[in-house]
Amino acid sequence: MAMRMRRALPLPFWDRDGSARRPLCSRCQGSSRRLAVCSVRDTVPFSSGPQLNAQLENWLAQAQPTGRPARAIIAPHAGYTYCGSCAAHAYKQVDPSITRRVFILGPSHHAPLSRCALSTADIYRTPLYDLRIDQKIYGELWKTGMFERMTIQIDEDEHSIEMHLPYTAKTMESQKDELTIVPVLVGALSDSKEQMYGELFSKYLADPLNLFVISSDFCHWGQRFRYTHYDESQGEIYRSIQHLDKMGMDIIEQLDAVSFNNYLKKYHNTICGRHPIGVLLNAVAELRKSGMNMAFSFLNYAQSSQCKNWEDSSVSYAAGTLMVH
Repeated sequence: MAMRMRRALPLPFWDRDGSARRPLCSRCQGSSRRLAVCSVRDTVPFSSGPQLNAQLENWLAQAQPTGRPARAIIAPHAGYTYCGSCAAHAYKQVDPSITRRVFILGPSHHAPLSRCALSTADIYRTPLYDLRIDQKIYGELWKTGMFERMTIQIDEDEHSIEMHLPYTAKTMESQKDELTIVPVLVGALSDSKEQMYGELFSKYLADPLNLFVISSDFCHWGQRFRYTHYDESQGEIYRSIQHLDKMGMDIIEQLDAVSFNNYLKKYHNTICGRHPIGVLLNAVAELRKSGMNMAFSFLNYAQSSQCKNWEDSSVSYAAGTLMVH
């Protein structure tokens, strides 16, 4: 049987005039609207895998380890120009001597999904090396009847998984021959479905050989995003945005799925990975029932720009790690 691979394009993806394209998707500042298997196409002048590798090494060298290996991380998925350094703080916590399988849960920005979907590919091609999809785990998930299949077109149109492939490959390069990945596209889940998927994934989260990457940016603020919440008591607009995000981040650190959903319903913060985050929080809640002690901590927060007037716009990024004690 022929291997099914998602296509790869050179880095960066060049416009006809020879300049590097700087595409913006409808939700994530700096992200590519079109995915072609890990073509990290933004304003960072990566013309080759070695250049991308060097930049990832530089960002990771500037981040500090916490001393405990991550069982799950939350990290952004915008263009690396905007969030590459922030994401490094999460990936720095990954221990390749322990991890053998990486689940990547990314929100669906374009395809209307009410459930979760699995890729039809066998391999994700990256500028560093190819990542193999774990077909055994895919088979287990498919048998539950809870998943759809995403077409190659949907797969290639979605950047929320794509942007985590280079960092996954880089942090796991010492174990690349043993590494497999489990990409999952997460739809617009109801609270009850987040709980259902959380219960399903909890047994995989309990396994120390597994790492969960939760793909999410935080507040998308501005008229272009149709979201302009502003608390004048916080001062400048960008400080209000930070205060809003930090409220949500504090709840995530408490690992409280119900309070996180209540926060979203109250403030409608445009956290694009809210459903993957909700799945993670529900998986943690399930494991806590059996006495597993887990803690989450955010390590870095950034904004693509500082909004000071109503014509401005920005996207927020946060990096955090879930540890098992």
